[in-house]
Amino acid sequence: MGKSYAEIIMPYKDKKGGLIEAFHALQREFNYIPEEALKEAARIFKIPESKAYGVATFYSHFSVEKRGKYIIRMCESAPCHVAGAGEVLKALEQYLGIKVGETTPDGKFTLELCECVGQCQAIPVITINDDVVLSVSPERIPEILKKYE
Repeated sequence: MGKSYAEIIMPYKDKKGGLIEAFHALQREFNYIPEEALKEAARIFKIPESKAYGVATFYSHFSVEKRGKYIIRMCESAPCHVAGAGEVLKALEQYLGIKVGETTPDGKFTLELCECVGQCQAIPVITINDDVVLSVSPERIPEILKKYE
């Protein structure tokens, strides 16, 4: 088994902004912040659980819902939208058999929307975890996702 929640959180206990850094560390480990980890963070940082939950849910980068191994984010900014992001999103939903906000039954992929990722020179854009995929078309979806399956 991996590290306990406390082992992941403790290195950040006395740092300025440590709670957010701890949440990043938890999310790197689990791809989301489990409820028990939120409770442990509240205990370690000596804050109410409601505050820990509030911080975790305020930032769109964090998720308190279980997510897939690969998080696919479709940029929904105006330039991507105009360039055909809607069709790409439909192709992703069809290929994966899920809607935005859902995770595939095998736990491999979660589909989310995001704001601009700063790659407007080659749109539409998706990200898969830390990988940025440029100039995405509906036809390229099977080829793109095959690398992650």
